[in-house]
Amino acid sequence: MFNKIVFTLCALLCVSACSKSAETVTTPEKELLATTTVGEWIVDAEGNVMFDPQTSGLVLLDGMLTTIADASAESSQQLKLHMINPSDSRLVSSTPRFHFASSVRRSCFYNYLNDQPDLEALAVDPRNPDVIYTVTEDATRTGALSTRCEAKFAETGSTDYPTLLVKLTRLDDGRVEVSNVRPLQFASSLEVGNFPNDGIEGLTMDKDGTLYLGLEKDKAGQPRIFTLNIDNNFWSTGDFAPVKEPNLILPTFSAGNHPINGLALYSDSAQGTFIIAAARNDNELWIIDISGEKDTKRIPVTFKVNGGEACGEYLMDNASMEGLIVEGDTLWIINDPWEKNYMKNAICEADTKRYEDLAPLLFPVTINSKWFE
Repeated sequence: MFNKIVFTLCALLCVSACSKSAETVTTPEKELLATTTVGEWIVDAEGNVMFDPQTSGLVLLDGMLTTIADASAESSQQLKLHMINPSDSRLVSSTPRFHFASSVRRSCFYNYLNDQPDLEALAVDPRNPDVIYTVTEDATRTGALSTRCEAKFAETGSTDYPTLLVKLTRLDDGRVEVSNVRPLQFASSLEVGNFPNDGIEGLTMDKDGTLYLGLEKDKAGQPRIFTLNIDNNFWSTGDFAPVKEPNLILPTFSAGNHPINGLALYSDSAQGTFIIAAARNDNELWIIDISGEKDTKRIPVTFKVNGGEACGEYLMDNASMEGLIVEGDTLWIINDPWEKNYMKNAICEADTKRYEDLAPLLFPVTINSKWFE
């Protein structure tokens, strides 16, 4: 009997220990730090929603929230910037289709960039608000390199077709120019893996020129964040730009998909500077100390919709947040409607057509100072 009792106790202790070792580095915060946000449909002056823009990324330009479409969007939405008034979620305007600088036209990557490129994030250069960075992800639709270019850019350390960092420049005449492009290179020691549709989906830039890049998952299924230093000489070449990995504390997971789908920077005079990461599948915001000293906080987010008089306020089943940007004490979030799951939100008939149109919503979140303690 004694041996059975000892065996049972040992078994229980083993299960407990194994359970602890399988947990993430940081667990979701308690309800004290959780937040709820109510989204508004993005509509134009006539009250029409945006039709299938697959909004990917969010920045603030001249007081307007600005987003971009990815490769799965309706073609008329692609290769443009779309401006939204944060005060009423109105789509104010869209730029003409991007213009390409002659150097980009002569590059190895022009054919892809000009034909349904998968643009997945935005970041404004704090040193020059007319400069915006975006990045490509999945090139399996239209990406193809010449034999010469394929040989030159074979050692990506990740996908067969390289991830491209793209510099956009706002011109005086209202157009946006694709002014530069460089392929990214991941050292083999980083073990990023070859996942064309699980690449870089988040960008944000610090005032010192550090560009942070959020990766959905690596070879081990873990989200990662990398950096580039965009100095005065960065765009003097079109060769590979090798990324580095900063010393950040990110959650790690034993199973499931836990991608990073957006990044924003937040600075507090007392607490320091933090990356706010959008963890789409987890419905969480990750508060990441860029100094690497504080543990990351995982903030649960509940997404609701303002359905107006017909539908009232209701809970979303799948929000699929993508882009985010800080404006004062507000964190703005835009979603990227996930076609596979978006209709699960259509619990009110009056909003059903909007979900069928894969129309995005804009969500305001009041920033809680306790997130950064």
